[in-house]
Amino acid sequence: MLEILEYDFIQNALLSGVLISIAAGIIGSLVVVNKITFLTGGIAHSSYGGIGIAIYLGLPVLFGATIFAIITAVIIAILTLNNRNRVDAIIGMMWAFGMAIGIVFVDLTPGYNVDLMSYLFGSIIAVSSDDILYMTLLDVFIISIVVYFYKEILTVSYDSQFARLRGINVKFFYTLILILSALCVVAAIKAVGLILVIALLTIPTYLAETFANRLSSMMILSSILATIFTIIGLGISYVYDISSGASIIIVAVVILTIVKLIRRNK
Repeated sequence: MLEILEYDFIQNALLSGVLISIAAGIIGSLVVVNKITFLTGGIAHSSYGGIGIAIYLGLPVLFGATIFAIITAVIIAILTLNNRNRVDAIIGMMWAFGMAIGIVFVDLTPGYNVDLMSYLFGSIIAVSSDDILYMTLLDVFIISIVVYFYKEILTVSYDSQFARLRGINVKFFYTLILILSALCVVAAIKAVGLILVIALLTIPTYLAETFANRLSSMMILSSILATIFTIIGLGISYVYDISSGASIIIVAVVILTIVKLIRRNK
């Protein structure tokens, strides 16, 4: 089994899996604590529009998805901050619009024959050195932002009313969290795809909540758990020649279920 580590594409897959897991653990904790899972899901599926536009214009896919996801995150932040009663409708609209834009631009691209399923369900084996560089820079950026603004993010996440009284710009940090979520979503496209990305963000955090009583501890434990799920899922994917994204999520759900059942019986 260890001989597979000799292959460059396996090494790239493992490295990218670890990098994605670090980002997913940190951002997933913020997504769960702020109860914005549905919003993040809308951003994830809307980013397909950026993929379609990038393919049509001949740009790097991750670049197109990143720009589109950030724009979508800002729009969603503006629309939902003062219209919480219309969140479902707004997210549904952005979700459908982004997917539709992506499909239209892919259809308009002459001679395009690349398998789009890899963007929907992930293909971590196909990660390139440029993708790894992007993920590395993303991790550095996310960690730097979270460490620098940790107190403000912590306060806004748990008590926005108190944050306002303390003079913290709640709108800014709400938008910042959505933008960080958008960046993490784009990075995770290669690993688990747009369809399953929310599972990677939420399952490790949901499990980490069982053992962690602080946001910082939850982020660290979520990153560790996400890394474990990704490595095991990647191994299963290679051995049985199945989708890496699906394998990672199945492993995560199975481990989560086992842990919850054990703790419940105790």
